[in-house]
Amino acid sequence: MRFVIVTGMSGSGKATAIHMLEDAGYYCVDNLPISLIEKFIELILLPDSGIEKVALGMDVRGGEAFRDVPAIIDKLKEKNVPVEVLFLEAGDKVLVKRYKESRRLHPLAQDGRIEDGIRREREILSGLRDKANYVIDTSKLLTRELRTELDRIFVENASYSSLMITILSFGFKYGIPADADLVFDVRFLPNPYYIENLRPMTGNDKPVQEYVKSFPECGEFVDKLSDMMQFLIPGYIKEGKYQLVIAIGCTGGQHRSVTIANELFARMYDKGSYGLRISHRDVERRSAK
Repeated sequence: MRFVIVTGMSGSGKATAIHMLEDAGYYCVDNLPISLIEKFIELILLPDSGIEKVALGMDVRGGEAFRDVPAIIDKLKEKNVPVEVLFLEAGDKVLVKRYKESRRLHPLAQDGRIEDGIRREREILSGLRDKANYVIDTSKLLTRELRTELDRIFVENASYSSLMITILSFGFKYGIPADADLVFDVRFLPNPYYIENLRPMTGNDKPVQEYVKSFPECGEFVDKLSDMMQFLIPGYIKEGKYQLVIAIGCTGGQHRSVTIANELFARMYDKGSYGLRISHRDVERRSAK
């Protein structure tokens, strides 16, 4: 039996996650009245229920009774019910933007501002968030990337930490990414911009990759950077960090930074329990030296 409680901030993607788990073979129930949770579990634990995987969605729509959920989880664990908690998170600005785009009302902001509803919801959810086995910040995740994370945890049963790593290439001429945690400058590498046939290409194209990687210092840099990441990441996980943005920049964000970001992604992919994504912020901009 695998029993998962799906909860988190309104607008963080809980409904999407429940649909994905349903596609993965989970018996899903959303917004079950809090008073019925224990009875529901008694029923699914019956030998003839035929249910092996359950996902139960619950959030602040449950009203004041929702505050009892952490205590209910403790009680279930005392009865050896294998409860897992998936908590979906997102930044305040992202949540406000999603609500404005959807034109839906926040459940705790019926008569006020969205920001006030989000603040109250965070206060109510704080105890439940502390009990979460998995915390996924969906602020920057695409739908397919969320599905990949859920499959890794609930289908492939892989080991998991709540750290989501983004490898981000960028161009210094357009500014350092505001959300970058670590910034690396690869402008010391020879610039493909000055090779006429490479200029219109990007680091996603094989000829550019071969040119950049033909210089010994490129391989040495990626080796050292990979080693540093493998040293740092366990510490970030231990400290409970949920988001890590590794920004790699060159002048225009077209050639060198894209090549190095792709190479680092390949080195780090499937090498740990963290989530991993790659993004090229400036690759679509006009090529510049």
